[in-house]
Amino acid sequence: MPINRAITTIFVAILALSLSGCASASNKGMDHEGHTAQASGDLSSDDVMFLQMMIPHHQQAIDISDLALTKSADSELLALAKNIRDEQAAEIVKMKAWLDAAGADLEMDHGASHSMDGMLSDTELAALDKASGKSFDVLWLKAMTGHHTGATDMTAMIENAKSAEIKSFGEGIVASQSAQNKAMAAMIKRIG
Repeated sequence: MPINRAITTIFVAILALSLSGCASASNKGMDHEGHTAQASGDLSSDDVMFLQMMIPHHQQAIDISDLALTKSADSELLALAKNIRDEQAAEIVKMKAWLDAAGADLEMDHGASHSMDGMLSDTELAALDKASGKSFDVLWLKAMTGHHTGATDMTAMIENAKSAEIKSFGEGIVASQSAQNKAMAAMIKRIG
C-alpha cells in the first residue's frame, strides 16, 4: 500500500500546483477569450488590455477616414474624417507610449481585433471601398458611427482604471466620439 499512498500524494501535489496556477492566472486578469493580460507598472491588466485593443480599433478608424478623404466630395464629411484621422493618430502615439513605459506589449497575443465592438468586417470594408458618391458618404457615416459606438462601449473596461490618466483618456474618447456621432447623425439626415 505505500505505493498507492505515494501516488496519491503526488497526484494531490500536482492538483494543488495546477490549481494555484489557475488562481494566479485569474489574478493577473483575463481577456474576453481567456488569455491573460499582464499588469505592468502603473497600469492594471484591464488598462493594458484596453490600450492593446484600442490601438488597432483606432487604426481602423484612421484607415476608414483616409478612404473618405480620397472618395468623398462632401466638405463637412471631409473635415470630420480629417479630424478623426488626426485625433486618433495622436491618441495611438499616446497609447503606445503608455504601454512602452509600462513594459507591456503593444499587441495582444492574437488577433482580438476581429471580436472588438464596432470593428468593420472585411465584407463591410469591401462594400465601403466599392461605394461612391452619396451612397459612399451615407455608408461611411453609418460605419463610423457604429465604430465610434464600439469604442465608447470599450471604455467600460477602464471605468475603474488604476491610472487616473488612463481613466481620463477613456472619458475623453467618450466625449469626443459621442459628439462626433451626433454630428454624423445630422449629416446622415442631410445627405440621406
